[in-house]
Parts: sequence; C-alpha cells; structure tokens
Amino acid sequence: MRTRRRNPVVVSIFAAITTAGALAFPGATPSAWAATTPDFGPNVKIFDPKTPVTDINAFLQKISAEPEFSTNRQAVYFKPGVYGNAAGQNDPATATGIVNSEVGYYTSIAGLGTSPTSVTINGALHSEPRQNADGSSDGLTNFYRSLDNLSINPIQRPVGADAERAKPEGVAPAHTMRWATSQASSLRRVDIQGNLDLNGAYGATLFGTTMADSRISGTVNSGGDAGPGQAQYYVRDSQIGSWRGGSANLVFSGVKGAPASDFTGRGITTLPTTPTSRPAPFLTVNGDSYAVFVPKARTNASGVNWATDSTAGTSIPISRFHIAKPGTDTAATINKALASGKHLILTPGIYRLNGPITVTRADTVVMGMGYATLAPTGGQAAIEVSDVKGVVISSLLVDASPGTDVLVKIGTGTANNIGDATNPTTLSDLFVRIGGAQAGSSKISLQVNQSKVILDDNWLWRADHGTGVGWTSNTSDTGLVVNGTDVTALGLFVEHHQKNQVIWNGERGRTVFYQSEFPYDPPNQAAWMDGTKEGYASYKVASGVTTHAATGTAIYTLFLDSTFAGAPVHAWTSIEAPQRASVRFTAMTTAVIAFGGGIRNIVGTTGAAVDATQPNQVVPGFTASARLAAHPR
Repeated sequence: MRTRRRNPVVVSIFAAITTAGALAFPGATPSAWAATTPDFGPNVKIFDPKTPVTDINAFLQKISAEPEFSTNRQAVYFKPGVYGNAAGQNDPATATGIVNSEVGYYTSIAGLGTSPTSVTINGALHSEPRQNADGSSDGLTNFYRSLDNLSINPIQRPVGADAERAKPEGVAPAHTMRWATSQASSLRRVDIQGNLDLNGAYGATLFGTTMADSRISGTVNSGGDAGPGQAQYYVRDSQIGSWRGGSANLVFSGVKGAPASDFTGRGITTLPTTPTSRPAPFLTVNGDSYAVFVPKARTNASGVNWATDSTAGTSIPISRFHIAKPGTDTAATINKALASGKHLILTPGIYRLNGPITVTRADTVVMGMGYATLAPTGGQAAIEVSDVKGVVISSLLVDASPGTDVLVKIGTGTANNIGDATNPTTLSDLFVRIGGAQAGSSKISLQVNQSKVILDDNWLWRADHGTGVGWTSNTSDTGLVVNGTDVTALGLFVEHHQKNQVIWNGERGRTVFYQSEFPYDPPNQAAWMDGTKEGYASYKVASGVTTHAATGTAIYTLFLDSTFAGAPVHAWTSIEAPQRASVRFTAMTTAVIAFGGGIRNIVGTTGAAVDATQPNQVVPGFTASARLAAHPR
C-alpha cells in the first residue's frame, strides 16, 4: 500500500563543491535486407496509413487499461505516413478523426521510419494523472510506457471514463499533448509539433523520467512553479522551444533552448553538451524490409541528430536477428542463437528463463519490444555479458526471483579495462525490479565490470509496494555497483535498496542526473546501520577513487515503518566520497518527503541536515523548498 507524501524539508546545494574543499557492426545496406514481414508474435501491432482511425483508437484504448502489475505486454508500431485529421488542431473540442488515446502500462509505441518525421500523428498519444479522493492528482505510479521515433501534431481530447468526469484530466489546450509520467516512461526521438505538458490539467505530483534525442517546437511545462509538478526530469541531446516550471532537480545536457541554470529558484542544472552518449537502437521498415538501426556514440553532443546514414550508425537487417517469443524460447534456444552470431529481439511478454541470457560476442544487440520482461527462475541472473565490447542492450524489464546474487552483469570482473569509447557497451531503458510483480531478492541489481560503458536511463527499483514487499522479504543490498573505469551514467534512478544504493569503485566515473530514495521500511535504526554510522549513504564513491564527477543529484527520505514504530531513523549522509579535489559533486538536493527522520549531512560530514522536525528550514548558503508535496510512494 502506498502512503501519502506530505510537505518535505529540502536542502539544495547548487554550486560546484569538491570533497576536498567544502566537502564493428558488420553493416548491411538496404539492398541486403530480406524482403519479408517478420513474425513478431501476437503482442505486436503494426498500423499503416490505410488503417481506419477508428480501428487505431479502439485498439489503443483497449490496451490502455492494464493494471500496474499486469502480465500483459504490448508494442505498437506505425509505418511511415500520416495518421489522423489535422482539421481540429486549433480547437480540440471540435476535432474529429484524430488519433487519440491514453498510453497504458507496459506499452511502447513507435514509428517505423528512418526519421521521426517519417510518421506523423494528428492527435495525441498521452498519459494522464490519476485523480485521488481528496481532489489531488498524481502520476506517481505512471511507469512503464514509452514513445519513440514519431512526430505528433498535438490535438488532445479526453477519452474513455476520463471524458465523463466533471474535470477530465485529458483536456488540453490547442497544440498541446500531455505526458504525465514517472520513472521508466522515456520519450526518444519524438518530434512534438507544439507544446508538451509533463504535469497535468489541474496540477499533479510526479517523479520524473528521461527525454532524449527529441524536438519540442513549443513550450514544455513541468509544473512546480506553484504547487505540485515534476519533482525531477532529465533531458539530453534535444531541442525545445522553451521550458516552463521549476522543480527539485531538472537537468539538461546538450539541449538547445534549455533554460539557464537556476540553482536557488527553479532547481535547474544545464550543461551545454552531453559528455558521451549513444542513442538507443530502433526498428525501421522500408516496404516490407525490416531492420534495426544502431546509432553510433556521440561525444559532447548538443541538439538532435536523426541521421541514419553510415556516418550516424549501422542498419542491421532483421534476418540477422533471432526473434524470441515468450513461452516458446528458453535460455538455451536464445543463447544458441546468440552464439551462432545472431542478434536478439525479445518480443513482448514475460520470459521465465532457467538461466541467464549470455552474450559472448562483441557488438551484439539485445533489444526488447513492449517492455519485454526477463523473469529468471531459481535465483538465476537475467543477463550476463562476457568480456566483449560494443554490446547494446535496450528496452528490457527484469524481475528478480528469490536468492539472486547479481541480476545483470556486464563483464566478468577479470578484465575490467575492456571497453571502447567509440563503440561503448550501452544499456538504454534497462529497468530492474526487486519484488512488486513477484517475490524476489537480490544482492546487486546491476554490476558493471567493463570500462567505458554508458548507462542510459536505468531505474533499479527495490519495490515499495506490490507482491512480496517487506524488509525481510524483497531483500536487496545495492542497486548499482560500478567496477569498470570511465563509466558514464545518464539519467540514473536507484531506489529503496537496503544498503548503499550505488557503489562506484571504478576510476573517472561520471553521472549526469541521479534520483534516489532511501528504503522506506527500516523497522528501526539498529536494523539499518553501516557499522557505527546511521544508515548508508545513497551514492558511495570508494575511498581509493581519485577522480569522479556527478551533477544533478536528488536524494530523499520517507522513513515510513520506523515512524509508525515511534523511532524514526536517519541517514548519516546522502553522498559518501573521498576528500579529493578531483572528486566533484555539483547541484545536489536532499529532502525529507514525509514522515519522520532525515539526513544528517549532504556529502560526508559536510552540508546542512534535513529533518522532519525542522520543516521548511533555510540555512545560509542553501535553499529550502516544499515543492515535493503529496508523493504517495
């Protein structure tokens, strides 16, 4: 059961602080593609421009009502062309013939063109907040949905039961589409030909996700100027008309049109470029010839790059992929295909495998559709990558079973300098869940032993609600352990693990945007101690590391169980790191979301405390805020 989050205490540091001072894909041309329509199974729907809009809407609305822990998975694709009628774009109330549906759980919707502009949707593919009994709205559990590689001329109207409400959430101004979501709901290669509302029609509380390689011609509204809104958001390698709203932690890297950094008012951190990035792979079609385009890495990127020629990446014909189906493929059949030289597509569904998917060949692509979910049995790992470079893993959800040591392992740990900055192993939209959907436990969710890896929008979540949730049930020590050198995390979300959320042992690591919550459920302080220290730091850089950098960190508490027990717990600090000038943290936020307890320090023993007994405190040199109200997590 989720709890209501009330007014938090927030302390933000928005200034550069050092802990020493203040604290070869073998490419193929289109002519080599096999001219055949693949069998993607029953959970993939492909529309073409001749499909009646009524049929499109009926299907999308049918699949939009899945519950949070549904076992159904869906992927929807649009072939190149124009869908829907643009006639009502200036007055959505009069619009007819538009593509208009909410997007529900475990649904990915994408265009099949080589550019987002190849597919135009006149209408809206939107996500709306829920309305609560007290009149508030939130999208705090609006997880697991995505849009990719399409253009939208936004014309939005309420649909379904929402349309019958006195105050429909789906109402939107002209030229505006809403995407009110929290974690694991990325926007990639999306071209919004108007405005994008990340908040809600009446204001809503949400907890942020990632937008990448996208263009928004109008205004993006995140809310939060007065009342609820997006608590955090990460946008990279994109272009926007303007941004409206403030938050605890909005981070922009390589975004043309991004707002200027505003460390004391709006909680904004803006970097002119993204140090290194690699866009996620995506499916394309030319006639009936399907391929997967795998972009190359970019260095110091800024703005969108939708090119698909040989300078931008490699097209791999679908004939070179093993197309797996749940209930049919086993770990053995998948690994046999990978060993034979095939890449891997996991069609939508849940794969209950008796062993890990093992990647032993450099440059292998493993791509999921429709939140394909790996649920290994018997405490087995989900994915293990050998000491090979250039592996691309994208769009997968992993559910732990009881007794897992490491769910996803990149590199064996015996040769951690293997890696290539020009062809980095990349994990995009990889989400790991401990409990919630099923009983599960793990020592480590993701372990990176390889160098120069890019972590791109990863949410590593020890569930705080759902099946098998409890302090002694869905046990998990740590979300992420990085042993490799020169690893970069872009949009890192790690929550509720029972010791450190992140442990960074490798040299020259970089994080751009980090969102984390301590576990909600320590029963008392004695049960949550790091030796003699109260609790564990969320983000820990090992004492032997000489160089590290992180910017845009937001770390929160909501100590639920200990509060009800009458003795709220504390964390001694949010970040633990060696005191060296080359270990740098910038733009840090800490907060007590609700209930009791707090955080004693921000970095090590430096920085002001946040505590439930001191609401809305203002400390000289710091900023207090109460923007993160009513967050039922």
